[in-house]
Amino acid sequence: MKRVTGIGGIFFRSRDPDALKKWYVEHLGIPMDDDGFVCFCGKDDEGAKEAFTVWQPFPEDTDYFDPSEKQFMVNFRVENLRALLETLREEGVDVDDRYEEHEYGKFGWITDPEGNRVELWEPGG
Repeated sequence: MKRVTGIGGIFFRSRDPDALKKWYVEHLGIPMDDDGFVCFCGKDDEGAKEAFTVWQPFPEDTDYFDPSEKQFMVNFRVENLRALLETLREEGVDVDDRYEEHEYGKFGWITDPEGNRVELWEPGG
């Protein structure tokens, strides 16, 4: 089973996400969409589907990274989220019971041995 197929996003805490986004637009020319997400688009490993990486500052007091108190969270693209989460549980990885499905994909979370929250994302509906 293929596990991680790419980086889906890099999320981090920021004192002022809006000001920071504006700084990156002004000084580095990084485009933002209407939600403030930055998408670096390309093709997936097979060159067939659009793949993208999201860069997103979050408010400093966000609880989205909980229970981790770290300043960042990486999102990895995966192929078969449910199967991967089950395999990771069997391997003794700290897998969050929370699981979400949206029109843009399925999400699950794990915590690495140093307390870093990791988001796993299977693109699609």
